[in-house]
Amino acid sequence: MSESNFFACRQCGYCCQGETTVSLDQADQERLSAHLGLPFAEVKARYLRVTGKTVQMKTVDGHCIFYDNGCTVHEGKPWRCRQWPLHPSMLADSSNFETIRNSCPGFKTGLTYEEFRLAMSKD
Repeated sequence: MSESNFFACRQCGYCCQGETTVSLDQADQERLSAHLGLPFAEVKARYLRVTGKTVQMKTVDGHCIFYDNGCTVHEGKPWRCRQWPLHPSMLADSSNFETIRNSCPGFKTGLTYEEFRLAMSKD
């Protein structure tokens, strides 16, 4: 079973909600800047929140600044966003699997933890 058989992102924004967003590493910052076609200083001023060494995307009305009925920077989004919801913690603990699966409508209905682990071990 490949990822496409058990998960398809619906760009619903459930994973884009919250008062914080994912942290961006240097590659994320460069990819986002290139995708937007803007100098990093402008991207930083308009879209990012920097706290010490932590760089995150700003939030607006409880969502990531780039969420507007879907991810507006889908091709340039950070690696953590690309990875979600297929987080490694889902393989390590069935309760993590259940929590994430139940919060994301992109998962195939009725997918079991055992099916998920088997599918992920084949990839």
